[in-house]
Amino acid sequence: MTVQPVDRAIVVVNPNSSRSVTADMDRALDSLRRPEGPAIRCVTLAEGPPGIETDAQVRAVVAPLVRLVEALADEALAFVDACFSDPGLAKLRRATERPVFGIAETACRRAAAEHGRFGIVSILEGSVPRHRHYLEDLGLGRSLAGDRPLGLGVTALGQDAEATFARLAEVGAQLRDTDGAAAIVLGCTGMAPHRARLQNALRIPIIDPVQAAAEAAIATTVHAD
Repeated sequence: MTVQPVDRAIVVVNPNSSRSVTADMDRALDSLRRPEGPAIRCVTLAEGPPGIETDAQVRAVVAPLVRLVEALADEALAFVDACFSDPGLAKLRRATERPVFGIAETACRRAAAEHGRFGIVSILEGSVPRHRHYLEDLGLGRSLAGDRPLGLGVTALGQDAEATFARLAEVGAQLRDTDGAAAIVLGCTGMAPHRARLQNALRIPIIDPVQAAAEAAIATTVHAD
C-alpha cells in the first residue's frame, strides 16, 4: 500500500454555497475517518447558489467547479462532486489527473449492484426527470424502481428537522411498498443527517450518496500501487 502525503486529502466539494449543508456532509463523513486512512476535507463552492434545484443552476456551477478543482489539484488525492446532479462531472475528470467521483453515479451504481432495484428520494418534482435522464445515460434506467419528490427545496430541508424526516419516511415508504424499491438513495446532500434514523424506520438500506462516493474515493487511494 502506498503511503499518501499527509498534506493531501480526499476533497469533497459542495457545489452550493450553503455552509450548513457542507457542515452536515462533514459530520456524515466522520464515520469514514481513520487515523491510518486518508484525510477527508469538505469545501464549499462560494460561487454556487444556496441550493442547486434547476437545470440552469446545474449548468451555472460547472465553470466555477472546474476552476476550484484545478486550484486544489495539488492538495487532493481524489475529488467528490457532492451534488446529486453530478454537475460537470465529465469536465471535472478532464480538468485533473486525480480521480473524481460523482455522488449520484457512485451511489446509484452501488445500489443497483448490491440491491437490484432502488428508489430515489428527490427534493422537488423538477429533479425527477433530470435524474431519470441521467440514469438512462448511465445504463441504470431499468434498476430504478421509482423517484419521488419530497416537495422541499434544499434550504427547506434544514428548517424543520422533524417535518423533513416525516416527509422522508412517508416518501420512502411509498418507494418501498408501492414501487418495490429494495434500497433507497437519498437524492440531496441535505438529507444526510436523517440517513440512519430513516433506515431504522423503513428497515431497508438507505444510501447517503456522499458517503458512498467518499468510500469509493478512499478505496481508490488506499489500494493504489
